[in-house]
Amino acid sequence: MLDVLRKIVQEVSVAPDLESVLNLIVRRIQRSMKTEVCSTYLFDPSDQRYVLMASEGLNQEAIGSVRLSASEGLVGLVVARAEPINLENAADHPAFKYVESTGEERFSSFLGVPIIHHRDVLGVLVVQQKETRRFDESEEAFLVTLSAQLAGAIAHAEATGSLGSVAEQEKKAVDLRFEGVAGSSGVAIGSATVIAPPADLASVPDKVAKDIQKEIASFQEALKLVRRDIKVVGRSLAQRLRSEEQALFDVYLRMLDDNALAGEVVATIEKGNWAQGALREVVAEHVRQFSMMDDPYLRERATDIKDLGRRVLAYLQEAAPASLEFTNETILVADELTPAMLGEVPSEKLVGLVSVHGSSNSHAAILARSMGIPTIMGAVDLPLTRIDGRELILDGYSGRIYVQPGEDLLNAYRDIVKGEQEQAAELEGIKDLPAETSDGYRMPLWVNTGLIADVARSLDRGAEGIGLYRTEVPFMIREFFPSEHEQAQTYRKQLEAFHPRPVTMRTLDIGGDKALPYFPIEEENPFLGWRGIRVTLDHPEIFLVQVRAMLKAGEGFDNLRIMLPMVTSVREVEEANRQIDRAVRELQEEGLDIKRPMVGVMVEVPAAVYQVRRFARRVDFISVGSNDLTQYLLAVDRNNPRVADLYVSYHPAVLKALEYIAREAHKENATVSICGEVASEPGGALLLMAMGYDVLSMNATNLPKVKSAIRSVSKVDADQLLKEVMAMDDADRIQLLINERLEKLGIALPAQPVIPG
Repeated sequence: MLDVLRKIVQEVSVAPDLESVLNLIVRRIQRSMKTEVCSTYLFDPSDQRYVLMASEGLNQEAIGSVRLSASEGLVGLVVARAEPINLENAADHPAFKYVESTGEERFSSFLGVPIIHHRDVLGVLVVQQKETRRFDESEEAFLVTLSAQLAGAIAHAEATGSLGSVAEQEKKAVDLRFEGVAGSSGVAIGSATVIAPPADLASVPDKVAKDIQKEIASFQEALKLVRRDIKVVGRSLAQRLRSEEQALFDVYLRMLDDNALAGEVVATIEKGNWAQGALREVVAEHVRQFSMMDDPYLRERATDIKDLGRRVLAYLQEAAPASLEFTNETILVADELTPAMLGEVPSEKLVGLVSVHGSSNSHAAILARSMGIPTIMGAVDLPLTRIDGRELILDGYSGRIYVQPGEDLLNAYRDIVKGEQEQAAELEGIKDLPAETSDGYRMPLWVNTGLIADVARSLDRGAEGIGLYRTEVPFMIREFFPSEHEQAQTYRKQLEAFHPRPVTMRTLDIGGDKALPYFPIEEENPFLGWRGIRVTLDHPEIFLVQVRAMLKAGEGFDNLRIMLPMVTSVREVEEANRQIDRAVRELQEEGLDIKRPMVGVMVEVPAAVYQVRRFARRVDFISVGSNDLTQYLLAVDRNNPRVADLYVSYHPAVLKALEYIAREAHKENATVSICGEVASEPGGALLLMAMGYDVLSMNATNLPKVKSAIRSVSKVDADQLLKEVMAMDDADRIQLLINERLEKLGIALPAQPVIPG
């Protein structure tokens, strides 16, 4: 059964559309389980019913017309229970509903299994037989396993099919909704621009061909070059290959004939798709057909087709390098957003970001928050290849994306955008006022930065210092390690702009979700691997150059603070201190007027939580990196959208750890700050203030909101809120209490649209 299951999943993964997926599923299951009926019912949100979408064994006329609610029939019972129903005589069950058009009165035994994706019941898989008998445990287990494997593929095919191809764009469906993870709050309304990586056929988006003849000419030129390459390789290997092996090159050339793949691509271009999109479409169909074949030799031809497709695409991309078109309201969409991509779009045109993979705490999302760009991550069901140029609404509060929104929906979200602009104008008035409670408690607010553009934005919002400067960002936008001189120039801009305010520079923090293209770290589990201080202490030449650059940059300003990431042991702190002392000594010997700056450690892992006092005796300050600390405490990969809902800053364990760190640091008279995203939320800021944190550091965009929240309460109010929260044991209830208290205090919460209909 395992081989059968693998084959079905593989075939489904290359099926071109939802109808093909469902028809393939029912045929393969019926054949492999030797049943007389296999059917698929899918949920239709338009009338909240489950529709018979495909069947082998029931009357074909019933497909598309039989619709059952979640309370009707055995299918409805499977939905309501969200578990398998296995009956030897279906008609005897009180929930059985006879639907005449299906012809199912001939069948007795019934096994129905829910298709569940992200906790939603998408549909039901059903097998039936005339024989009165109960399906055995192995058959039920097979169907349950298959259902779990196929749920994601069905959801994706359903989403992709709803948008249609380039040729079908005239028939516009509206208000198509896709779910992701909120990465950076706010609302964006604009046009999608898809960034596809080079020579990656699967990521090529559909685009309407502006000049069909020009696209055909480009494709034929690319074909000519690929044919030439194949002939050259064939000739060069002729002496070393047997005649039957040489014949493979002739097979390759025949695949590119006008009567084969090439002709189909031209026909697809003529229907309106550009050459690269047409190539992807045709190659995918050929791969699907070959992958479904039983003969192993023919199945292997799918690999040949993919190889040819990549070769042709490479020449197409070389002849016409991707010239991205940016509207005045561009929403950048990618399979996986990287920090470098944020620089692809002119800043005045970029209004939103969408990443198919990644989560709200990935590095790209953190940078997006610092830039104030509404962002959605982990939109795994978004049909990337079919949305280029389409109008989108990006809801960075709920994590929803609407494709081709109707006028009613657009108006609802335009109202939110207007409200955000009005709120920003109101907050402008408190820019130069301190973050001070109504009873006089002062709370310093610093910012997290990474780009030089962050400096002006941070100062404009009233930042009192930098609690986290991500030094890896300048490393990530280069093709090699920046020199000591280049680093010093970059760091000096930050130190000079904020002088005399303090600037906390974190030493190079790579690994995990932050990779350097010229220093790749390949690991099975990167978040538990070689990252942060572990990398730089293993490479003292990198660490020393960076520390020297920081010290040089700070000469004459006296506002530099150095922070060590991912520390887990006293030994690491002592070794880093020795290296910093060495750098100070060297520069002093070179005649520079350098003083040893304040040095601190980041508490990001559970091991560090219980060594806070030991660290505090060896450094000048403690800073909590709550994003990683939350990830490690909850054992939740913050880049995995499947478990994104388990990553919650208000989890009781996280709050207890944060309170403990502040208390322990103060026992050693060390200042303690926090630079994680929890400090960017008004509710989180109030709790941290009550816990005794000396400094809150956040993205510049949220600083005015946090300041407004602090100025709206008394310290007594915050202390009372913390006391109530610490007595609770459920993160959702804690969030609800915080929201209720903020509303009562008149502190604005994220706006929610009134969705039409």
